[in-house]
Amino acid sequence: MPLQNRVTPFGEMVAVPDRGSFMGNRGRIHDAQRKLKKRHWDRKAWITCLLQFKGRRRQVMAPSTYTELFFLDEATAFAAGHRPCAECRRSDATRFKTLWLEVNGALLRGKSGSMSNMDAILHSERIGRDGTQCRWEARLSDLPDGVMVRVDDPQAAFLLHQGDLCLWSPGGYVERRAAPSGQTVTVLTPASVTRVLAAGYRPIVHPSADTLVAAQ
Repeated sequence: MPLQNRVTPFGEMVAVPDRGSFMGNRGRIHDAQRKLKKRHWDRKAWITCLLQFKGRRRQVMAPSTYTELFFLDEATAFAAGHRPCAECRRSDATRFKTLWLEVNGALLRGKSGSMSNMDAILHSERIGRDGTQCRWEARLSDLPDGVMVRVDDPQAAFLLHQGDLCLWSPGGYVERRAAPSGQTVTVLTPASVTRVLAAGYRPIVHPSADTLVAAQ
């Protein structure tokens, strides 16, 4: 029976057999029975990690340790509100932080550019007061590749990739269509992360996005 630790672009956690391309965590959010607690985070540092690092082996959802989460790809993790881990993905984390400070520095309001201060801002962008995912509206033509959006179906998430929309699923992208550039969509990726993508950070995308042919 799969554990409920696969994260969707909507920030939800589902139980599916697909492992994903990245691991990550939000702290310890499971109990002794490996069930999720009511609140799905216990810290503001939500990170995205490599599946393998220095030969370390872990028992998933072991007692008294952080809850391992899994993502289809980095674009999915960004949409869910995670950022690169500064230990196992140091170069990516450094590049992300540098760009984040360049395009979002004003959000710090005089505070230092520490990762903890960045995480506090990211947390305000990812989770509303009611505990649900924060979302915002934008025109598709104004968005960079790598963001996740909701178009018409409230249950469907699309990756903006090379000018097309790719329909997300736990096992990979399953449909590709031309993006209607003038349409206003609901953006799942936090605003400050979207600006980082626009500044040149290219998230790692599941290869299924490139094997699909866009519908005409």
